Amino acid sequence: MRRHIDFDDLHNFRDLGGYRTADGGSVRWGALYRSDSLAKLRGPDLDRFQELGVSAVIDLRYPWEISAKGRMPETPQTDGIAWHNLSIEHRPYDQAEIDPDLDPWRYLADRFAEVAADGAVELREALEVIASARGPLVFHCASGKDRTGLLAAVVLSLLDVSDEQILDDFALTELATERLIADWRAAHPGRELRWPGYGRAPAEIMRLFLADLRAEYGSVEAYVTGYVGLDPAVVETLRERLVEPAGAEAGSPA
Repeated sequence: MRRHIDFDDLHNFRDLGGYRTADGGSVRWGALYRSDSLAKLRGPDLDRFQELGVSAVIDLRYPWEISAKGRMPETPQTDGIAWHNLSIEHRPYDQAEIDPDLDPWRYLADRFAEVAADGAVELREALEVIASARGPLVFHCASGKDRTGLLAAVVLSLLDVSDEQILDDFALTELATERLIADWRAAHPGRELRWPGYGRAPAEIMRLFLADLRAEYGSVEAYVTGYVGLDPAVVETLRERLVEPAGAEAGSPA
């Protein structure tokens, strides 16, 4: 099985399958994907996307981002896919303008904490949609890095995936950093990219965020079932839908 799915215009599309769970199981391949903006789908990429059999998409961007950049194209290849706009971030900021003198990873971990605090309603709805999906599901934001990374970490944690694997998954966006920067420069000709950490996703950001979340709520599951208000039965449904039991046949990423 493959962790990275190759597209021409998407840079950060990944399968969340294969990660090992605490009870010896593994996350199912081909059930849950994370990505950068699906608004970039076009041409042959649409055919590749169709082959995945996606049944639902969660778009984590602000409505104004969707108005400016578009949503997932409505084409024969995407016909019948349920689309949900759940904007989990409520305090926008411009990463290109982050003060270069700030501790960048602490700064971003603090922004993640804001999303965890502000976006409880949308995060609960996103987890409910993932649990109830009747087939493969993709969730994405603009770059597939921060908002997407936060939701991926919460889901994987609820599936009892280890922090080491969650941090490794988050850091895989580093493989797309150069292309994300190139996209930004193409979209902003003549503008200076002030922050040298733009497009970066070091594991340290996620380590800080998870430590802060546990310090505040005790555990990720306590945060989700308490502050976020997710029914514990939905957590069990997530595990039933997304975890391959120990001993089942499992592939490995290429």
